[in-house]
Amino acid sequence: MLKPLAVIFEYVLMKKIYYSYYLIILLITISCNSKGKETEIVNSKPNILLLVADDMGLSDIGPFGSEIQTPALNRLAEQGILLSNFHVLPTCSPSRSVLLSGTDNHIAGLGAMGEMMTAEQKKNPGYEGVLNKTVAALPEILFEAGYHTYMVGKWHLGEEDGFKPSDRGFEQTFVLLNGGGSHWPDQLPVSPTEPMTYARNGEEIETLPEDFYSTKNYTDNLLEWLEADKVDGKPFFAYVAYTAPHDPLHAPKDYIDKYKGAYDAGFDVLRTERYNKLKELGIISEDTNQFPWNGVKWEELSEEEQQITAREMEVYAAMIDYMDAQISRIFTWLEESGKMDNTMVVFISDNGANGHHFTAYPGQTQEFMDSFNNSLENMGLPNSLGDMGPNWASASMSPFRLFKGFTTEGGIRAPCVIKLPKSKKSNESMIHSFGHISDLMPTFLALAEVIHPSEESKSTPPMMGKSLVPLLTGDVENIHVNEGVGYELHGNRAYFKDEWKIVSLVSPFGTGDWQLYNLSQDPSEINDLSVAFPDKKEELIAGWNVYKEYVGMVYPLN
Repeated sequence: MLKPLAVIFEYVLMKKIYYSYYLIILLITISCNSKGKETEIVNSKPNILLLVADDMGLSDIGPFGSEIQTPALNRLAEQGILLSNFHVLPTCSPSRSVLLSGTDNHIAGLGAMGEMMTAEQKKNPGYEGVLNKTVAALPEILFEAGYHTYMVGKWHLGEEDGFKPSDRGFEQTFVLLNGGGSHWPDQLPVSPTEPMTYARNGEEIETLPEDFYSTKNYTDNLLEWLEADKVDGKPFFAYVAYTAPHDPLHAPKDYIDKYKGAYDAGFDVLRTERYNKLKELGIISEDTNQFPWNGVKWEELSEEEQQITAREMEVYAAMIDYMDAQISRIFTWLEESGKMDNTMVVFISDNGANGHHFTAYPGQTQEFMDSFNNSLENMGLPNSLGDMGPNWASASMSPFRLFKGFTTEGGIRAPCVIKLPKSKKSNESMIHSFGHISDLMPTFLALAEVIHPSEESKSTPPMMGKSLVPLLTGDVENIHVNEGVGYELHGNRAYFKDEWKIVSLVSPFGTGDWQLYNLSQDPSEINDLSVAFPDKKEELIAGWNVYKEYVGMVYPLN
């Protein structure tokens, strides 16, 4: 740009043109045109909106067959692509460590959840209990590449200075640093040893507004930042990590009232309805069998127990409905500001639905749980402590086996809806090929045309995922051909390779022995094929052992 300006200026002096007014106009015009081109180049980078629900089941949104009202996500699915075979990790913080590093959780610092890490594990790299500094974090990379980086919601990857989201590349943050707690301003924790801590741009917040509700206020903050920066020509990465529908189950009363009576038929009926709807939508095949659930039957509950249990599901549904309404606000802003076309939108859940009661939380006491008002009238409102429980969770994860915490499909198969930026064309509406949460970071970097630091420095661990772009655009049918993907969390293990999977669960849910399944025929993991295909089983076990050594796993049962 400077050379052409110098030539023009020299020409003007040589010809003794002293009409400075015209010269100034000429220079301003050239300069403005140049700036316009620079802005155009920056704007060609796609915006990235990453929406993550917390502990939400596979079929809890409309695109995956839910009766819960989710018009915003329905619209997203109509514009985008459903991934019916998308996998996350069994619990929240390990899943999020993979999401933001593109590596394995044992490399990124969450080889086990920090709250449940053994003393032996804590001595080893990959078990720091935080998103460690060994890995390159997605927001760090995108910020360096000229992106605005925003985060609202649940972090759960480190509460100490140096490990907060504001220390890992996020420019603007309003976050819950720890794993969960009240969605109201009272900041009541889920157990006495798990206090809640909110922070804004690294500074802890003592008091929340009186009208605070987590999902609303997260959205308010994001929209404020988007609006403030909307004309500066920079693309944005927005990580919206809603804490809904994580327990305690809380929602605005008018949303709870919308679902009054909706679940009076019970969880057995819902499990069947969701199963049938998934088949109708083609998300699972017609010949997929439902994993047999051996929990309590609805008719075995007393009338009072049925009322309370149904209300818990009503509140859970209300949380998802309200979350969808807040997502709609973000979509409206994108559309009205003309940014939707150039925005990639991804919606996922971090793990399967949560079937564990409050009694399972570390440090929990009966005295603490009894201090809440869990009357039918107060359930879902401030000072209540409701959870989903295993029966509703099994309905949300139908037809799959178990739920959050397990390496079975019920713990790690998640809803995934993706809308590509307009520059990337796709004729796909649903993809059944295997996808993994580690694939998202390579996808974002590929679209942003940004290289990963491991390509320039061997000291940074490379990403383990693959870009989904060729899969989403229909250029390939599978991005994980003949490549294994390993799992281990708190002793529960799994390994995928093509249509095959081995699973090992610790007692009392399993014996610790490996089981073999063909997911193309039996995604519900009902028929163990270990005896029929011993060579295939040994092949996958060998693959898992290689994976174990590569990630530096410290297996808790050794």
